[in-house]
Amino acid sequence: MVWYGWLGLGVLLLDEALLPWRLEPLVRWFTPTMWTAYILVADALVLRRRGASLIHDRPREAAFMATASIPLWLVFEAYNWRLQNWAYFGVPEPAWLAALGYAWSFATITPGLYQTAALLEAFAVFAGARGPVRPPAPGLLRASVAVGAAFLVIPPLLPASVRPWTFGFVWLGFILFLDPLNHRAGRPSFTGAWARGDRGFVYRWLLAGLVCGFLWEFWNYWATARWTYVGVPVFPDWKIFEMPLAGYLGFPPFALEAFAMYHFVRPLAGLPASRHSSS
Repeated sequence: MVWYGWLGLGVLLLDEALLPWRLEPLVRWFTPTMWTAYILVADALVLRRRGASLIHDRPREAAFMATASIPLWLVFEAYNWRLQNWAYFGVPEPAWLAALGYAWSFATITPGLYQTAALLEAFAVFAGARGPVRPPAPGLLRASVAVGAAFLVIPPLLPASVRPWTFGFVWLGFILFLDPLNHRAGRPSFTGAWARGDRGFVYRWLLAGLVCGFLWEFWNYWATARWTYVGVPVFPDWKIFEMPLAGYLGFPPFALEAFAMYHFVRPLAGLPASRHSSS
């Protein structure tokens, strides 16, 4: 395994081993530290299995992905300002240090999902999942864009008593809105993968969302700078870590929309055309 994989593995093991002592600033920065280490390990394992990986072979894209991940997640923070599903506690002071913590944490979101999907692909998960080759109907794509736009626009406009129930529409909205646009523009998309019969690509990203969701909640649970859920209205007391059980249903579609949002903005970086791959 390449050197940064061993570095990441060492950080993962050391931080977990020291966790019972609740050492500061370790536990305050626990979540972004663990995610950074995980991303390094995952990339190194992909490199070992496939001979190429995002960080090793496309460092410029890796840097852009981490940078773009920050404003892309801030879109959901803006929705949360209106829909009130989660809140942050134990955030470090002063404000510049809090901003650093937020930026570091948000910078790991899209890379974490991407590396997890790449790792699943490297280990041939769902490799044989194929379906019929069938181009999507243009009318269906137009309808998807229209429905996605409605899912994104309407929830923040609803009465405050209703808004917390509508975040699920936001988790679906960017997929329905952006993925057909990516497909039309020739960018990587789940619409295109499904049309080519590549069901495994879609399934891996859904599973990556669930895996990352569990890791987000697991590592967040032990951190002193953490988020908690204040407005998930469906069985709020049935929890795994901080997340109500029903909330885990949002992680698979979130992975799809993170992919769609990233590939929608990726041309801004002037990067070479992306091949159809998780990594």
